[in-house]
Amino acid sequence: MNSPDKPNGQLLVRVFDGTRQSLPVGKQVLVRLLDGDQKQLRCDFFQKPNILFSELPFYDNYRDMLTVIVSADGYLQAGMTPVPLKANTLQIVDLMLLPKNNTYNFSPARWEDLETTDPATYGLLAHGPANPADAKARYYELMEKKSGALACFFNIVTATREIHLPQGNALNYFKQLVWDETMAQDRFFAYADQSLVDQVKLAASQGSFKPETGPAFFHPGATCSFKEVQFGEANVQLTFHENDVLTLDGTTCVKVEPDIDYYKDLGAHALLEVIPNELFGSVTDPKTVYVLRWIAGRHAGIPDFNPPYTIIPSA
Repeated sequence: MNSPDKPNGQLLVRVFDGTRQSLPVGKQVLVRLLDGDQKQLRCDFFQKPNILFSELPFYDNYRDMLTVIVSADGYLQAGMTPVPLKANTLQIVDLMLLPKNNTYNFSPARWEDLETTDPATYGLLAHGPANPADAKARYYELMEKKSGALACFFNIVTATREIHLPQGNALNYFKQLVWDETMAQDRFFAYADQSLVDQVKLAASQGSFKPETGPAFFHPGATCSFKEVQFGEANVQLTFHENDVLTLDGTTCVKVEPDIDYYKDLGAHALLEVIPNELFGSVTDPKTVYVLRWIAGRHAGIPDFNPPYTIIPSA
């Protein structure tokens, strides 16, 4: 406890599960707090999802940049750093713990429901040469055989809808998916109104995106690529293949390759037990992206990241 003449720092840690709901009361969680010197301030067990630390030492320097780590039996660890304490001000950190043994729950994404609950996404899934019955069949085949690819699709579509350009949001420009083996758990290809390229370039000039150098090295055939810079983690990258052109419903479209990177840079803010295993030499995990984007959005105070699926314990 600080002396009476010194201000305190206040921190509220809220713990959620893969359904985006609070962890149940009675589930024991371990919370560790480290200061900017990596000195441990707290290490305690709690049996509630909302934990208030009301009298943390406040130094008014780099030591106020905390690391928060939360773990629970049967769940993957999660955390965030840096979390800046402020004098006599409540700082809130929301973290998501996934079950160690987990699976996708696509019940909110039934084909019959998407047309009503998310007509833009439904329209993108349904658009193309396939008739309605075939479009529905290929959707459920993707869900059954490549569930990670479908989760990736929903992650990217949900995040892209949140990207507000000088005119409309980025998802509005997407016209048709490329339904082939390129639909993967880390990216997909689509055709988008070619004006999206200019909109993203304009947004980059205003600081919302950062252009990537040498995009063709990692994305063969790419002509330009831009990464969102709003968050420390799970930013959308839009890579354009402007030499691949298709006219759809009278609109000239270019191929776009969207994906979501774990981190904006190597100065990672969020900590996950699964991250080190995924960062090097393996494909981006949609479940990790789901957690990182949700945490980043909560930290930024924007509307919740809410793709039409959740992650639940596997049987």
